[in-house]
Amino acid sequence: MRRDHRPYAVKKLFLRWQQFYVRRFLRPQFDALGRGHHFMRPWHVELFGSPIELGRYATVIACADARVRLCVWPYRDGEGLIRIGDYSLICPGVRISSACRITIGHSVMMANRVYLTDSDWHDIYDRTAPGQGAPIAIGDNVWLGDSAIVCKGVSIGENSIIGAGAVVVDDVPADVVAAGNPARVVKQLDKDHPLTTRRDWFADPAQLSQDFQVWDQALLQGNTLGHWFRYLWRPNRED
Repeated sequence: MRRDHRPYAVKKLFLRWQQFYVRRFLRPQFDALGRGHHFMRPWHVELFGSPIELGRYATVIACADARVRLCVWPYRDGEGLIRIGDYSLICPGVRISSACRITIGHSVMMANRVYLTDSDWHDIYDRTAPGQGAPIAIGDNVWLGDSAIVCKGVSIGENSIIGAGAVVVDDVPADVVAAGNPARVVKQLDKDHPLTTRRDWFADPAQLSQDFQVWDQALLQGNTLGHWFRYLWRPNRED
């Protein structure tokens, strides 16, 4: 479709249904879920195992063909952890699998189909054994590009960017751009240049929420139930 044809009241009901779904079905599966979170199509978010923690003002986007999957499957008692900081962005298709420990800082952005795993899950020579694992640590303000893979034992320093399709098997320092397979540093970021983060965007959550409401009202202005039903039943080239 070229635009959203729903009346504003219908969209409000849809948003309330999403919030209800999170409260009823997702929140009980998190060991910690911070306030101010926003899930888009939360019925396509899958959690398995424990502990899984998600900080404040997280944005999680999922869809039918790109589910978000967070899985803890420990080798031994006391291991396995997924901890994601405040102001995070998790896009469709993100998968995070932990047998040891995966810690992700604040204001981290994970683009479509990013994959983090702290384990091989199978041994090289004994395919029935669990293989090797080592913790992953992602610093604040890191941006993981589309389809990037972060492997066991990797640390990524704050503010760094991982290019689309990169496979990260070694540590990445702070304030760099890394790309390729295996990922290598290709650029240094200017530390003196101001950096606006997702935390800055959420500096005034109430005002931000009000701004979104105003934008939605303007975007959906003039939409009627009759127009929406007609679009659902018989869309045309103008839709």
